[in-house]
Amino acid sequence: MAKVAFLGLGVMGYPMAGYLKKAGHDVTVYNRTSSKAEKWGAEFGGGHAPTPRAAADGAEFVMACVGNDDDLRSVCLGDDGAFAGMQAGAIFVDHTTVSDTVTKELAQIASESDLGYVDAPISGGQAGAENGQLVVMCGGHQQHYDMSKPLIDAYSKLCRRLGDTGAGQMCKMVNQICIAGLVQGLSEGLHFAEKAGLDGRAVVEVIAGGAAGSWQMANRHETMMDDHFEHGFAVDWMRKDLGICLSTADRTGATLPVTALVDQFYKDVQKLGGGRWDTSSLLKRLRALDN
Repeated sequence: MAKVAFLGLGVMGYPMAGYLKKAGHDVTVYNRTSSKAEKWGAEFGGGHAPTPRAAADGAEFVMACVGNDDDLRSVCLGDDGAFAGMQAGAIFVDHTTVSDTVTKELAQIASESDLGYVDAPISGGQAGAENGQLVVMCGGHQQHYDMSKPLIDAYSKLCRRLGDTGAGQMCKMVNQICIAGLVQGLSEGLHFAEKAGLDGRAVVEVIAGGAAGSWQMANRHETMMDDHFEHGFAVDWMRKDLGICLSTADRTGATLPVTALVDQFYKDVQKLGGGRWDTSSLLKRLRALDN
């Protein structure tokens, strides 16, 4: 059992930190809104600290799940940052979806203080976090990954190292690129079924068992047909992720025409007031075009 700090208690981090505590680890949490950290402590019996540095003090592992590149820098760096409180040999595990640029920047800073660094973005959504069934894609030194994996196993069903620092973030970009195309395709299919006068649920029952089947189809088709989008992974966050994908594609020379198009469709959803709607709300955009 390890002494662990967990930074960031959003819809993903809150249950993830809880699984670490349930597994028997000594967990101290930090959250920008301190009342959330206090609530977590009362629920799971762990500690909470006023700063990332205080949470990381004496920790063997520091896990983070925050919002974006700037949020990650803010919890890592500076006098109150986690790196300032970590001792040589400790390992920082980042579950945030961020750019590979900030990942490599922070990993280099960590190495200068003899700290390990594993980039470990996650997939599986809020349900995956709450059920301890996340998929975790990792990059970093093999030894640091091997040491971290037993802790990550507390809230994951699959954890793999894809390569050196940044490989985990690159894999997450592939994940988001694929999801964008899938959700748009599903939205168009259900929209077509509606216009053709078909029973959408019956259609999905038939095609889900064939080559068209996907996690999105199985888990989102009913809420999409019911015009219910107040749940799941927010459009605002998806646009953040796709922005990372597109800027990285520019740098690497990859061509992502469908991803760029779907990103603009999500921009339309934001204009409809759907920034916090689930990513499956692309169907709502198509319905809005009919009006």
